[in-house]
Amino acid sequence: MGLKSYRPLTPTLRYKQIGDRKEITADKPYKPLTEGIKRSSGRNNAGEITSRRRGGGHKKLYRIIDFKRKDVVSCTVETIEYDPNRSARIALVKYENGKRAYIIAPAEIKVGDVLNAGEGAAFRVGNALPLRDIPLNTIIHNIEMKPGKGAQIARSAGAGAELVAKDGKLCQVRLPSGEVRYISEDCLATVGQVSNIDHMNESSGSAGRSRWLGKRPAVRGVVMNPVDHPLGGGEGRTSGGRHPCSPWGKNSKGAKTRNNKRTDRFIVRRRQKRA
Repeated sequence: MGLKSYRPLTPTLRYKQIGDRKEITADKPYKPLTEGIKRSSGRNNAGEITSRRRGGGHKKLYRIIDFKRKDVVSCTVETIEYDPNRSARIALVKYENGKRAYIIAPAEIKVGDVLNAGEGAAFRVGNALPLRDIPLNTIIHNIEMKPGKGAQIARSAGAGAELVAKDGKLCQVRLPSGEVRYISEDCLATVGQVSNIDHMNESSGSAGRSRWLGKRPAVRGVVMNPVDHPLGGGEGRTSGGRHPCSPWGKNSKGAKTRNNKRTDRFIVRRRQKRA
């Protein structure tokens, strides 16, 4: 995976820098593992906009991803594909019993590689093992929070958590955010880092590409009129004169968003304290 830049023939191309997609080996998805997906455009069941700046975008099919890796038989990577629903690449694997499934593609895997999952799997990039069988200081992704529920942590492009300690039946995992959290040793995790590592360095260079992705324009509150936003108005340019907020006056920075006392005991160190 590398980045591709363009000759500045137009103002748009001057800053455009996207992935070269050399690792992708298939143009179309495996149809039995796809299904239709309805676009909400940020609206709820009453038709009201609850998430602003969403809408439009290209039509796409949802790829059914296997986050559980329950099949303990070995599988072979058939293709590595682009998925419009996520930033990571996905891999189509074929099991020895003939069954096929999509998984999140780890970095470094190639077509023809043989992968395993479950108890007794070899310690190798792309294999899914219980945390108890993974050595300390290993980079892992696709981590379960509850045994058998399926991967929930570290699934986006380039993501990777680190197994830092084992404490009885619990393991300490440092998440990509910097948070250190207890996770059961029975939970599965995949060895390695998620593919498409250079995704964070991409620059679309054009507003049109954002519209293809379903992202509508974001207008800053300070350039609006006072009737439209609390930060609007002022003679000349102004920084707003008050704390950043939504158009309805709700402060948008500094407020704690986590409220789950039941699972607070599993957090060893908060993400704000990275030192």
